[in-house]
This record gives sequence, structure tokens and C-alpha cells, in this order.
Amino acid sequence: MKILVFGKDGQLGRAFKAVLDDRILKLAEQPAIQYLGRSDCDLADENAVIAVLKQAQPNLIINASAYTAVDKAETEMGLAFSVNAKAPELMAQYAAEHGATLLHYSTDYVFDGEKYGFYLEDDLRNPLGVYGKSKAAGEEAIARVFASALDTTGQYAIFRTSWVYGDGGNFIRTILRLAKEREELKIINDQYGVPTSAQWLAQVSLDLATNQQLAIQRFRSGIYHAVPAGETTWHGLACLTAQVAIQAGASLKVNPDAIKPILAIEYPLPAPRPMNSRMSTDKLRLALSQKDSNASNSYNDASGILEFPGWESMVREYVSSLARNQLI
Repeated sequence: MKILVFGKDGQLGRAFKAVLDDRILKLAEQPAIQYLGRSDCDLADENAVIAVLKQAQPNLIINASAYTAVDKAETEMGLAFSVNAKAPELMAQYAAEHGATLLHYSTDYVFDGEKYGFYLEDDLRNPLGVYGKSKAAGEEAIARVFASALDTTGQYAIFRTSWVYGDGGNFIRTILRLAKEREELKIINDQYGVPTSAQWLAQVSLDLATNQQLAIQRFRSGIYHAVPAGETTWHGLACLTAQVAIQAGASLKVNPDAIKPILAIEYPLPAPRPMNSRMSTDKLRLALSQKDSNASNSYNDASGILEFPGWESMVREYVSSLARNQLI
């Protein structure tokens, strides 16, 4: 078993390293795992991507890398499409031709956010900015490659997620930094979504694609929405973050009451954001419901469908962990 992980220095790449390190401790036969960062393989370099895939000959490709500078993408369209669309297409071509499994990560930004309820996997893509368009192009390229493949043993999962946080820079860490510097914060309160733990996302991904021995198992190729249960706004997330940090003993200048809600229109940015990023996870929960998954704490007794944990509990643990490790 050979596993190739792109994006080792990002939040999701680091989460995969932690999860895989934990899982391989329990295995008699350990897989060969290779982690690559930008210095090892520039995803904007097509020849470099092809060469790495040929050299590694992976059974499982995990693309935890992406161009995620949402505003900067508006002026770096070529780079965004190279990393978010062309590189995944090359990974898909290798996987399809060699019967390998590809795990790829996408975003709520492929939607325009105008839907009232929760987005489904087959809802129409309508990205608002260059970043979202590049990620949508990546989704389409992967599906197109596998649809035309002669070898049908390869498989892929595209996990759409939102508001990711983990070991690295993210919204929660930014709020904690600002909360130590300022006595009042103004945070957007009319954009809805779900904060997602990178560690949880890595666990869910491996639960779908592998068994307890990290051997590849079959699943239905396609797009899966992967976010915890519940919903909130950026303002709601900021308030909970400050509250938990204070309870954990962190010294902040701001308290939750001093975090003021504002409208997105009051905080203009170069790239537009979807106002509604809520996504239904029924498809993924159903796919995992027959497995012994580490991604959930409970089951729905009435339907037998796996229930994902709520976003609040994971954010509380994350912020508390930052406090314990004196990272606030």
C-alpha cells in the first residue's frame, strides 16, 4: 500500500499526518506514506506533478493542497487554475489509468450562496469569484477524467467542505489574535456556514476510502459534502471562540459582548463570498452509516444513518487545546 499526500504544510495536510500516524501504530504491516509540500512538488508545474506520480506509484492519492487566497486569486487567475484545476486533473488521470483512489477537497465557494436551504451535491455550481471558479473547474475535470476512463477500478471522492481550521492560520486564530489587541471587534453576521475541523475531515475521508487496516475499500465515486452538524455565522463563531478562550484562562482585551455584528456589505472585500454556505451531508452520512466510523459519536436510532458531531463541540476543544498549549 502506497499513499501520497500533497499539501503536507497546510492545515489539512498536517491533520492527515496526525491521523495517519495514529492509525499506522495499530497496524502489523505499515503502508509507505509520502508527504509532499510546495518545495517538494510545485502543483503549478505540470511536469513536476506527473513526475512525482510516476515515481511514487501511489494506490491512494490525497490532494490536501490548494490555492486558497480567495482575494488574491482575483489577480492571480492563472496560478489559481493551475493549482486548483489542472493539478487535480493530472492526479485524476493517474488514478484512473492505474486503478488508484483519489481524495480531493473542494469548497462551498463553488456555489453562489443564493439558495435558501442546504446545498446538495448535485446542485448547480455558480461560483462568484476566481477562487470558486478554479475549484469548480477542478471538480469538473476530475469527474470528466474518470467518466472517460477505460480502467474502471480507479475511484475518487471530492469532499466539499467549509470554514476549515486546524494546525495553521485560520479565522479562529485570527479572532484570538485580534481579541488580544482590541477592545471591540466587528464581525459579519449574515453569512452562514459550518466551521470544520481539519482533523475531523481527515478522519471522515479515511473512513470512507479505507478500512481499519488502511486498505483501500470500494465506495461510490463522486462529490460528498463533509461538514459537521449545525450552522452558524462568522459572528457566532467569533463569539464562541472568545467565550471558550476566556473560560480556558486566556487573557483577552475583548469579551463576547464587545464583538459586534455587522452586514457583509459593511466589510467589502475584493472577492465576493457566498452568503449561504450550508451543505447537506446526507449522502456522506449514508455512505458511512454501515461502517464503524471514527467520524461520529452517535447514530440516529430511527433511520440508522450516521450522525455527525456538532461544530460547537469541536471548536470548543480546538480553542481549549490552543489555550492549554499556550498558543493564544
